[in-house]
Amino acid sequence: MTLHKSLRTQAFDPAAPPARSAYDFSFRSLSGDGDIRLRDFAGKVLLVVNVASACGYTPQYRDLEALYLAKHPKGFTIIGVPSNDFGAQETGSEADIQTFCSNQYHVTFPMTGKVEITGPSRHPFYEWIAQEAGASALPRWNFHKFLIGKHGELIDGFPSSAAPLGPEMVSAIAKALAAPA
Repeated sequence: MTLHKSLRTQAFDPAAPPARSAYDFSFRSLSGDGDIRLRDFAGKVLLVVNVASACGYTPQYRDLEALYLAKHPKGFTIIGVPSNDFGAQETGSEADIQTFCSNQYHVTFPMTGKVEITGPSRHPFYEWIAQEAGASALPRWNFHKFLIGKHGELIDGFPSSAAPLGPEMVSAIAKALAAPA
């Protein structure tokens, strides 16, 4: 699913606040040592992925970490966002999540504290996604991925089944990295 502004499904609302970028959002760090402020990644390409420890897609952590290690020196990072919203597949504490990710998949990319993605208490980042691309663009399951460009713009969204090292995702990331800062 490509998310071009011309394909937005949400109607224009003159009372809505002005369009923002991903840089307006932050998440509590999974490690509890402060916030992950997306504005700290200005000029970089981000892949924001909602994750869960007990999902059929959980082995994607391995490829996400490989992608992160390969592309991070070129100005790319991944932000893992644990959520228990889909199938109750992230029931552990944040300490449990951190231990699992570190021990099972050797995750070194930034991870946020557990957040809600669906419903009235959804994290503001996901509200922004709905504003930018329409509610149909929101995650329907764990390991949904959003590609954010160097200026904080939403470039694309990839379903859970999209392989992190698959040609579609690798090509989209390469194109985003090649864009001017």
